[in-house]
Amino acid sequence: MLTILLPALPVQAQSDEGDWELDPYARIEVGMVTSQSRDRDDELIIVGDGGYLRGQVGVELKDDSTSITLEADRIQVERFGNATGRDRYDRDRFTASVEQELGDDWAIRLQGRVYDDLVSVESSDTDEVQASIRIEYQPVLDHRVRATVTWREREYADTDGPGGTASEGDGVRVDVDYRHRIGRYHYVGVDLRTEEIDSDNPERAYTRESASLSYTRPITDNLRVRPAIELRHTQFRGRMTPGGIPRDDTQIVPEVEFLWWPGPWRIEAEAKYLFGTSNDPLRTREGYRLSLSVGYVF
Repeated sequence: MLTILLPALPVQAQSDEGDWELDPYARIEVGMVTSQSRDRDDELIIVGDGGYLRGQVGVELKDDSTSITLEADRIQVERFGNATGRDRYDRDRFTASVEQELGDDWAIRLQGRVYDDLVSVESSDTDEVQASIRIEYQPVLDHRVRATVTWREREYADTDGPGGTASEGDGVRVDVDYRHRIGRYHYVGVDLRTEEIDSDNPERAYTRESASLSYTRPITDNLRVRPAIELRHTQFRGRMTPGGIPRDDTQIVPEVEFLWWPGPWRIEAEAKYLFGTSNDPLRTREGYRLSLSVGYVF
């Protein structure tokens, strides 16, 4: 991935509370990924190689305790080989958020987002509107806890809904994460999530719980390593196995990431391996995903 961050141009404005600063920003990325997965009997092998181009523009208005952000983000994805799903898609995202510090220990963020053409857990072509609230508690620098509640409403580009119309879904997602700071660029993180989507279209309804543990350690001033592991459990209430029961999937995903940031350069490499089990034999798979990114910040 090649990342270019355009330099922010801060503009200050006077207010009754103090100085406000206006920071516009932009980013462009080019990325490449290679992946492969196979079923239990090596009869179905899926190659997921691809590349993408991403552009992002935004502006942040902030003072000592308040931050207001508006952002637009677009990604164009091209998939190669025999990857399942869509060969090519363009995804747009628009975000508006307000974050307010509440004293020395607490902060709250309100955020709204609109997605066009999102690839989601239950569909490869999804439009979404979401609203979220995040509460942060950081009594000291070494300990930070965040809790986020998000409401999502989705519309799918299909005709499998009631009466032959495009199906819809909605539901809540709850995230809780804890970060312990050991030292500079030295962290332990724990992330927990539960989510669901309800839909009149049985193909779209699902529930998922996930948990991840990560460890970030500096090797030199510019080089860091980040091993992590994630456990995901997903139930599709309307997707039946050959035995006639709802599909139930579990995934374990260990990964390791290297981040080398010499000066303005950003070089990152990531390797994941996915172990997937399911009560549907066709969904019991395992495979790898490798990615490399090179960026320059100025």
